[in-house]
Amino acid sequence: MELVALRTFQAVVEEGGILAASRKLNTVQSNVTGRIRRLEEELGAELFIRKGRGLELAPSGKVLLDYARRMLMLERQTASAVRQVGESAGELRIGAMETFAALHLPSALKAVRAGHPGLELRVTTDTTSTLTGKVLDHKLDCAFVAGPVIHPDLQFDELVIEELVQVHAAGTDPVLLPLILFREGCAYRTRAVAWQRAQGHAVSDAMEFGTLEGILGCIAVGLGWTLMPRRVVEQSSHAADLVIETVPDEFSLVPTGMIYLREARAMAALKTLCDGITASANRVRT
Repeated sequence: MELVALRTFQAVVEEGGILAASRKLNTVQSNVTGRIRRLEEELGAELFIRKGRGLELAPSGKVLLDYARRMLMLERQTASAVRQVGESAGELRIGAMETFAALHLPSALKAVRAGHPGLELRVTTDTTSTLTGKVLDHKLDCAFVAGPVIHPDLQFDELVIEELVQVHAAGTDPVLLPLILFREGCAYRTRAVAWQRAQGHAVSDAMEFGTLEGILGCIAVGLGWTLMPRRVVEQSSHAADLVIETVPDEFSLVPTGMIYLREARAMAALKTLCDGITASANRVRT
């Protein structure tokens, strides 16, 4: 029984059909159909009941789904354990919001490199939503995201409280400007939209950028406004052209920390990383 067949079977169930599963797996429909057929032949049981153009799990399919999920979970755990051979060898995959990476990661990564010199570090930046999904899918070992994060499979360790501030260019009125935001899935985006609505302004035009400097650069020349961590704005090369205004605590104070799978093996390198983040935050405050 091949793992690729089990992965295909699970995708068909979770995506609701052959076409959707083929898109998720980046393959053609005939490959998905063929794998399911071979799996049924190997097991000697019908896994799906065909109803018109749709599929419904057969009793045998329901039994297999439980085992398939456990087997694929074991596969991911095995791969993670092999990567993390030890505290001085292996691979550590880290995710972070771009703003968090700019503020805190450099010194923390330096501490990990010094304490665990044989550990290969891989860093990805993305939105909180995307990073959370990657941790759940075992594509990242940990991620630094805006919280709180409540999920039965995830542990969220709060490390810092970021203060968001309203930012716009001198001589401009935010009420008359569009929002400039990170892409969908960004926790700061959600708070910016909520703050705009709380002021009685409908969310209309918005500009999206994928980079921190792209957002602050456009704001500095008067193209829009946003909510951004105070320390990011103060350290930006555009700081002299920006106006910072405070917003109420319910919109500004963002608990930020590390998420990882509850079932994951404890790693000393993660503690070193968190200690480095805490030290970085303390230096910024002082």
